[in-house]
Amino acid sequence: MVNPCLDCGACCAFFRASFYWAESDLAMEAGVPAELTEKLNDFRMVMKGTNGPSPRCIALMGIIGKKVHCNIYEKRASVCRDFQPAWLDGEPNERCDKARLKWGLPLLIPEVWNQPDNFPKAA
Repeated sequence: MVNPCLDCGACCAFFRASFYWAESDLAMEAGVPAELTEKLNDFRMVMKGTNGPSPRCIALMGIIGKKVHCNIYEKRASVCRDFQPAWLDGEPNERCDKARLKWGLPLLIPEVWNQPDNFPKAA
């Protein structure tokens, strides 16, 4: 089975992705590419495309609910790295559920993660 996040992308097209400005490549070499961000306030940046009424992260490639990936996966912000899909660690995630429902996707169930540990990297 393929990691269900690779067939989803709902979180990247539902939430504002904001993070501390020092996570960008303005402050560290391997940071989030600043050209893909906007200033939110004096301390925080936001991924372009996520700070409006119909968010979709500029780094999200593909079709939501079909096949997606993050164009800056290795340099993504902490808010993205820390987001846990529902039931990944045996715990529900209402935020994941909310995003999936908005895009008409079925909720993840615990059994989806009971597969071999050879998942590819997620969105």
